[in-house]
Formats: sequence, C-alpha cells, structure tokens
Amino acid sequence: MTTIYYREIVSDGCEQTEIVDEQRSFDLQHFAQACGQSPEWVLQLLEYDILPNRPDSRVHQFFGDDISRARRAYRLQRDFDASFTAVAMMLDLIDEVQNLRRQVKHQQFQPH
Repeated sequence: MTTIYYREIVSDGCEQTEIVDEQRSFDLQHFAQACGQSPEWVLQLLEYDILPNRPDSRVHQFFGDDISRARRAYRLQRDFDASFTAVAMMLDLIDEVQNLRRQVKHQQFQPH
C-alpha cells in the first residue's frame, strides 16, 4: 500500500495542495519549509526524539513520512501549548494506542 502525503496551504482564500512522496528525501531547509516551520524547530524535534534518530552522516536527511509526524507534533504543541517533552510523550502514547489497536484488530481475524 502506498501512502501519499500532502499539505494544504490556505492563503488569501486560495487553497493549494502539495503532494509529498514518502520516499523522497529532504535536507533540513527543505524539510522545515515543507513543515511550515523553522530549521531550529526541526532540530528540536530531533533533540527530543520526536523524529526518528538518524546516523550522524544522515542527521539532516528527512523523508516524506517524517512530515506527517512533524506536523502532528506542531499541532499538539499549538493546541495544548505543550513543551517538546510533552509532545514527545503524547506522540509515544498515540503510537502505542495505534499499535494496540492494530494488534486487537489482527487478533479478531485469527481463528481461535
């Protein structure tokens, strides 16, 4: 299954949509631009392990699927006035709930 990520920008009543390939890689500047945030904000996501750790040689290489996590982190930070530490914990809990839901759904389809 292929997931296509996109972002919608509403400016002066006009809506634009940008398609982002999940396998496409971004450097720090382009990733920050795709997320609508500053490079410094993105570096905070790495510092607080909100985005997956990368080897030193690829520390500033990001992928399309990182965009949705970064944007979710921003929404949590904005909506709850949350610190990076709180956002990291909230995302970990959200991930855990999603994993548990997948396990339950998988078990429902297995014969007993």
